[in-house]
Amino acid sequence: MSVTALPPPTDRHTLVAQARQALRAGTAAEAARATAMPPAPAGLEPWIARSWQRCLSSGLQPTQRVVFDAVSAAALRRTHEQHHSLLQAARPVLEQLARTITGMRYFALLTDAHGIVLAVQGLHGLPADGDPRARAIARVGINLSEAAVGTTAIGAALTELQAVWLHRGEHFFEDNTCYSCAGAPLFDPWGRCMGMLDLTGVDVPERPELRHLAVRSARAIEDALLLQQPHALLLRVNWPGSPLGAGGGLLVLGADGQVLGSNGMARQLMPLPQLPPGTALHWSHLCALPWGLLLGAAQQAARHGPAPLELPLWSGLRLHGLALLAAPQRTLVAVAEVAEVAAAPGTPGTPGASVETAAAVPTPLRETETALIRQAVRAARGNVAQAARALGISRATVYRKLGNLKKP
Repeated sequence: MSVTALPPPTDRHTLVAQARQALRAGTAAEAARATAMPPAPAGLEPWIARSWQRCLSSGLQPTQRVVFDAVSAAALRRTHEQHHSLLQAARPVLEQLARTITGMRYFALLTDAHGIVLAVQGLHGLPADGDPRARAIARVGINLSEAAVGTTAIGAALTELQAVWLHRGEHFFEDNTCYSCAGAPLFDPWGRCMGMLDLTGVDVPERPELRHLAVRSARAIEDALLLQQPHALLLRVNWPGSPLGAGGGLLVLGADGQVLGSNGMARQLMPLPQLPPGTALHWSHLCALPWGLLLGAAQQAARHGPAPLELPLWSGLRLHGLALLAAPQRTLVAVAEVAEVAAAPGTPGTPGASVETAAAVPTPLRETETALIRQAVRAARGNVAQAARALGISRATVYRKLGNLKKP
């Protein structure tokens, strides 16, 4: 099997420069023909050629001045409210990312699915901090979509839905050829694009390895967002022989077995079935292992420690997994065990119980139970029905335990 070698970087940059000359000197039709050439002769990756073509089709020209416009304050407030959970999940990842790339003079941007900047991390303290070219794009609320600023890692990642690396002359507008950037799209727990993560530098050496870092960081943000979902059970999945830790598949499920979300790895391992619109996805649609057995394994893990189990898929393939109760559920299992002990002979209220034991058990149990229910209601933002599902109890029980509480 023969493999076509990529041209050396120097040759590639020469080819990109030639493609830019055709883009600038020719008519729109000639430039379109140039971008339609095979990737190796043109020096362009196919997705860059497609992006250039989209820009030309929109009537844009590479010599136009680029204006980095911000959305209105009201629109930005709405966007931040809509993406509160994403920003919360992304914050620790962005902070770690900034520490990783600061020595390379790159900084990080987080955008929504329309290319609006939601967060900037890592620019402060860099030489580029005072550079107007960096400041032009590193502002919350700036529109960096392909329609607004041409071919960039941000616009391309959101349009192509793939990770990209873009260096200097590969940008469409000449005003943007000072930038080098890596980008990766972000997907919500149901696989819909919700934004992207971008790593950008100004007048910096080419660092295509940053594309991999952007992908890994984007996946970390997606996993953190998934784990914010109120759920009863977390399932880690992978191929047999592969680790069940970071980087593997994740699914979150409700107490009734409904699938509440998954990460990209899980969606590759367990392809979601085609269901009629409005149909809830139940665990039984994915796997031949009955839901009751999976839940029982998670409860056993809460008592005796986690142990991998085999997951037979309907396709005939087999995965292995680790079923873990969510924190409130794990504590409820522990509370139930203490309650069983309390009800056994020799416990408070029965003959032979010691005064020390009587003083130690009843009140803490009630307080712990109430605190857990309050925590679940807060996590569900006041939605009692959602909190009840996450805890595996009825809505009436939640109201009764909290004294008909309407809001946490």
